[in-house]
Amino acid sequence: MAEQQVPSTTAAPQEPIIQFDHVSKVYDNGALGLKDINLKIYPGEFVVVIGLSGAGKSTLMRSVNRLHDITSGDIQIGGRSITKAKGKELLEIRRGIGMIFQNFNLVKRASVLRNVLTGRVGYYPTWKMIFGLFSPEDKQRAYESLQRVDLGDKVYARADELSGGQQQRVSIARALTQDPQIILADEPVASLDPQTTRHVMDDLKRINEELGITVLINLHSVDLAKEYGSRIVGIRAGEKVFDGPVATADDATISEIYSGKDTEKEGA
Repeated sequence: MAEQQVPSTTAAPQEPIIQFDHVSKVYDNGALGLKDINLKIYPGEFVVVIGLSGAGKSTLMRSVNRLHDITSGDIQIGGRSITKAKGKELLEIRRGIGMIFQNFNLVKRASVLRNVLTGRVGYYPTWKMIFGLFSPEDKQRAYESLQRVDLGDKVYARADELSGGQQQRVSIARALTQDPQIILADEPVASLDPQTTRHVMDDLKRINEELGITVLINLHSVDLAKEYGSRIVGIRAGEKVFDGPVATADDATISEIYSGKDTEKEGA
C-alpha cells in the first residue's frame, strides 16, 4: 500500500508535536514491537491508530512517554528528544503528556478528587504527594476538569463506587488536570458498552476541539476511528502501513491494514 504523506491539519504550518525518526523496538525475548517507524503528529490533531491485536499499537503509544524504551531511533516531543532525556528534563517532557489506560489505573479506595489530583504528581515533591498537600489552585483545577467530563457531582465519591464509564471519565479528568499538550489514550473504550463508549469518545473529541490538545488514541473499532479521528495510522506487524486523512481510509485500505492483502491488486 502506498503510504500517504500527511501535512499538518492546522491552518498555519507548524512543527510536529510528536515525531518518530526511524523508531524500532525489539523486546528482550526477540519479539519485534516496532519496525523503522517514521511519523509526525501535529498540534491539535486527533490521530487514531488501528490494527490487529499485537500489531504494535500499544508499543507505539507507550513509547511516546517512555513507558516503553525503544531499541533504536529517536522520539521527539515538541522538538525535544524524550528518548535521550534524563532526570529533570524527562520529568518536564512527561508533564506535558497525559495518559489514559484501558483499565483506568485509579486508586479504587480513594476519592474521585484525590485520583484526579494525582495528575499533578509531576509538579510536587514525593512527601507532599504522600500527605495530599495540594494547593487550592490545583484542587480547583481538578474540580474544573471533573466538570468538563460531567462528574462535578462525584468529587467526594470513592472511585470504586462509580461505573466503568465514569471511572474512565475520571481518568480523562486526571489527564486534563496535568495540563497536557498531548493526551495518549491506549484502548480507552475497549471494556465499555456502546453508549458509554460514545460518551467517553465525545469527551475526548470535545477536549481536542475546545482546548486544542493533541490526541493520539488506539482503537479496535474502525467505525469509531472514522467517526472521531481526523487522521488514521495503520499498524501491521510493527510497521506503519497507512497514514492519511480519515476520508482516504476506504474499505480496501482498511482490509489491507488488517489482512495484509492488497485488495486493489487482487482485483486487477
